[in-house]
Amino acid sequence: MFVWMVDLEEDIRSLQLDSAAEDINGVVNPEDEKPDVDKMDEGLLSGSDPKQEVQAQSVEAEPKAKVKEILSVQDEEDEQMKKRHLNVVFIGHVDAGKSTTGGQILFLSGQVDDRTIQKYEKEAKDKSRESWYMAYIMDTNEEERVKGKTVEVGRAHFETDTTRFTILDAPGHKSYVPNMISGASQADIGVLVISARKGEFETGYERGGQTREHVQLAKTLGVTKLLVVVNKMDDPTVNWSKERYDEIESKMIPFLKQSGYNVKKDVSFLPISGLMGLNIKTRLDKSLCSWWDGPCLFESLDSIEVPMGDPKSPFRMPIIDKFKDMGTVVMGKVESGTIRDGDSLLIMPNKDHVKVVAIYIDENRVTLAGPGENLRVRLSGVEEEDILSGFVLSSAANPISTVTEFVAQLQILELLDNAIFTAGYKAVLHVHSVVEECEIVELLQQIDPKTRKPIKKKVLFVKNGAIVLCRVQVNNVICVEKFSDFPQLGRFTLRTEGKTVAVGKITAL
Repeated sequence: MFVWMVDLEEDIRSLQLDSAAEDINGVVNPEDEKPDVDKMDEGLLSGSDPKQEVQAQSVEAEPKAKVKEILSVQDEEDEQMKKRHLNVVFIGHVDAGKSTTGGQILFLSGQVDDRTIQKYEKEAKDKSRESWYMAYIMDTNEEERVKGKTVEVGRAHFETDTTRFTILDAPGHKSYVPNMISGASQADIGVLVISARKGEFETGYERGGQTREHVQLAKTLGVTKLLVVVNKMDDPTVNWSKERYDEIESKMIPFLKQSGYNVKKDVSFLPISGLMGLNIKTRLDKSLCSWWDGPCLFESLDSIEVPMGDPKSPFRMPIIDKFKDMGTVVMGKVESGTIRDGDSLLIMPNKDHVKVVAIYIDENRVTLAGPGENLRVRLSGVEEEDILSGFVLSSAANPISTVTEFVAQLQILELLDNAIFTAGYKAVLHVHSVVEECEIVELLQQIDPKTRKPIKKKVLFVKNGAIVLCRVQVNNVICVEKFSDFPQLGRFTLRTEGKTVAVGKITAL
């Protein structure tokens, strides 16, 4: 009996070893037709290196477990890919409550645990700034916490039932508008946070307040959908008053129209309290606010329809940051096309040939990613110091255009005191993640704002509010596209001395 069992075990073992060897060579004996699981092993193992082959021969039952593991990773990836991904940028005047609202969203969606919140509460109390503790979730560095001002664009992630969101918490302070531009240029949806507190809405909205500049910038940078969130409704000066809410809405609508938003289709308003977390994840309690029967913030975000980039078009990913980590890693948002592990791409404008070694979304490694995703991509074939932010990772077969001069249609917003806009005007150009000094070389023709048709008269200079076609020259080679081909890579803003003077789109290269 015992002998017979030993024989049986021997047989089983030899069969398993045979099958492992067959898997590795990718050859199947016609006599023993095996079940499909082994075929899967065969596919997975055939691409492996000799070391793994030796291991596979020595360890009998492991391949099957491996298959399961790899499959489950694939499932998770598919699950993630099923949910659409949107970037939401929080914009608005200083102290409107952008970071607090962002922090509250993360807390309510379970991204931050109670203990962390208690720690932040204590920290804020020690700085005698009790109401700032929610903002600490988004404002992570010490300078931001001491001043209570966001400086860098904070990033965080949360999910609802249908969508994965990345929050970009942009600075509201006017010294940090360039940082806000880099945040908004990656966003699909804007959440404009407005403080309902007496006096605070007015300061943000009047000339020189950041509410106006941010809305205009958001529109130019391609944030097509806007959620206007009226925050601090729980403030004693407001106390969920419908009159105050309506007053703010009635003042904002004409201005949003003027900035180019279609208020009926692309903008929605809702009241919240960021600090108390009211009307964010769940709808408002009627006892608190009887007049509001609209959706809460999460529902509004979920219901927004945003057209996605084309996954089949040539690959484009403007680089916003780079660092060393077992090779060169670049960060950015995919504007169009699809990237896969092992792809050979170009870094423009330097034409460096690179190979994709690994792709990460948040902390998770994935094998492919499409438009709208924020990625970290590990590359081989390029040194970190040879990359600047504003370079573009693009498909090798169809690389992005590189220029030092282009023709653009500009809309002049607000020139500095009594300046006129003419050939020779210098400004700083912001286009996707590029920041470059530029000069207007020639005004080609002025366009009538009402009819949108060119005015025949030769144009030498223009003033505020004008729309003009002009030639723009930059000092260094930059990567851009025509607005008609790739909207995100063809729209830009011009700023001088910390003010946005014009917005435009590239019409010809």
